Amino acid sequence: MTVMSITGPAGVLHVDDFGADGLPVVFLHSYAGSARHWASQMAHLRSSRRVVAFDLRGHGASAPPPDDDYSVDALAEDLEAVVDSLDLQRFVLVGHSLGASVAVAYAAAHPGQVAGVLVVGLPGKLPGEMAQKVIAAVEDDYDHAMDEHWNKLLEGATPEVQTQIGGEKASIPKNASIHLIKATVFDDPVTPLRRYSGPVLVVSTPHSDMPHDVHRLMPHLPHEVITGTSHWPQLDKPEEFNELLDDFLAGIE
Repeated sequence: MTVMSITGPAGVLHVDDFGADGLPVVFLHSYAGSARHWASQMAHLRSSRRVVAFDLRGHGASAPPPDDDYSVDALAEDLEAVVDSLDLQRFVLVGHSLGASVAVAYAAAHPGQVAGVLVVGLPGKLPGEMAQKVIAAVEDDYDHAMDEHWNKLLEGATPEVQTQIGGEKASIPKNASIHLIKATVFDDPVTPLRRYSGPVLVVSTPHSDMPHDVHRLMPHLPHEVITGTSHWPQLDKPEEFNELLDDFLAGIE
């Protein structure tokens, strides 16, 4: 395993890179997370292919942006910096939540590089009025809104995941957190997904089954549900998640 720091567009990015020589898989974590969220998946795949995970700007060991730019496009530039630094020519993207938004944005802009995209808990396309209400609630009473947010997402979590996420959720300062939430709720994942013609798998949990969710707006996309889990199925049920991942990767090769 190689742990390194590379220079991204907004500062230093922490990168984990290890495994064999097969088609690489690049993992993208969620808001307030880090590359650690993919430890089970990386360990599972490393004997058969190269696996890469990194901390997005302002997360884990990566530097926060000096201009508070946490837009999805800016985070996709972090991914581009990692891809270029590691000289990855063709690879699969696996993204969770915020990282899923980054994955589809990058895939749409670089379809020749991205062999497939697996998204987990991809935020849906919120109607404008609903997005504005989310932001207003966060700005009006940040602590209360965030407590409600985390408690909902952690429903169904194992005790170990409760502890892990509980320790991570306060790692993002309030100002950065609001910027990240705005980036998520105003993002439109449907448009880039329509532009990307490669293999896609949408994985959801009982936490993501609203009319505005991607699998509802784009019912033609392959879709799998992992039940009995929190918003982090790769942490709660790594073996079940890894089976879905294996099946998806087998279909690409």
